[in-house]
Parts: sequence; C-alpha cells; structure tokens
Amino acid sequence: MGTDVRLSRVVASAALISVLASVVVPGFVGSRPPSAPDIIDPSAFRQVDLGPFATTTTTLDLDPANLSDGRLDDETVLREPQTARIRAAAPRPAATAPRASVIVRDLWKLDPEISWYGPGFYGNRTACGVVVLEKHVIGVAHRSLPCGTRVTFRHDGKTVVTRVIDRGPYVAGRIFDLTRGACAVVDHCFTGPIWYRIG
Repeated sequence: MGTDVRLSRVVASAALISVLASVVVPGFVGSRPPSAPDIIDPSAFRQVDLGPFATTTTTLDLDPANLSDGRLDDETVLREPQTARIRAAAPRPAATAPRASVIVRDLWKLDPEISWYGPGFYGNRTACGVVVLEKHVIGVAHRSLPCGTRVTFRHDGKTVVTRVIDRGPYVAGRIFDLTRGACAVVDHCFTGPIWYRIG
C-alpha cells in the first residue's frame, strides 16, 4: 500500500512538471530572422532652435586668472609640455607677408626627490600664516618662493595646482614638501620624482 502511494505521488509530480514546462515555454526556442526596418514618421520630430546665445552645456565658468578663457588660433601648436621645445619659425620668401609664429617653451621641470609632510604639524598655523594645517589642506612648502606662489605638480596623469603656504623642506637636496592633501590628489605620498612648474 505504501509503495502505491509513493508511486502515485511520483506520477502526479511528473505530470505537474510537464504541465508547468508547457506553460513556461509556449513557443520555439531559437533566433528569428531580421525584420525590415520601420519607417519613422518625420512628423514625430520637431525642430528646436536654441538661438545663438543659448546655454547647452553645464561646464564651470572660465577662470581668466588661470588663462582658461584664452583661445587657440588656427595656427597655434599645442604640445605636451615635457616634450615641447622652443621652435623657431621657418624662413619665408620675401614676397609673402610675415606671419606670427608660435613659440612653445618647456615649462615643466622634473624634480628627482619631492617629499610630503603633515603628521606632527596638524593643528599648527603654517609659516605663511594663512592656513591651519590639517590632513585635507592642499599646499606646498618651499624655502624661498613668496607665500601664495602658484605651483603645479603632475604625476601619473594626475595634476594638482597648489600655493606655497609653508617653509621647508629642511632636508638637503629637496626643494618642495607637498602637504598630505596635495600628495593624495596626485597619488605621490612618498619621496621620489615628480614633474612641476611654477604657475
């Protein structure tokens, strides 16, 4: 009697599974041939005129102090700073009018040993007297550059623009000491080489 009950349960379960399988997969499985492209009705679109002074992007305003409002002329040559060199204009025949040429100067310098500082100085005012040094402060220490001088550092494709806010470093052979905030931005929280430029 117990074997008959178990057998009938197995048969009922198999029948239920086959019914559910036919409901879940009603059609054939496989790829279908591509259909003809639908024609889009042109009346579904309307022309939008933004006008000559409409704002179409959400970028930050240009900063004239950093020359970000400058323009590149058609003849301007833009190069990566570390590979750029002073370029003289090619001589032109006397029959043509003289043209202005672009002179590209290498402004970037490689410092072989720039360090960082911060722990032990947090909570103190800097030598320039304008900042209380904290972990997030972005700045640089230099022995003689005027306080507030802008210095740009670049490392592994990351760039940070800082200002001289402190004096140092006091280790022979070192020129700059990045704050913890500045070294974190360019991923250079160690002593080693880095590209820099004044300005």
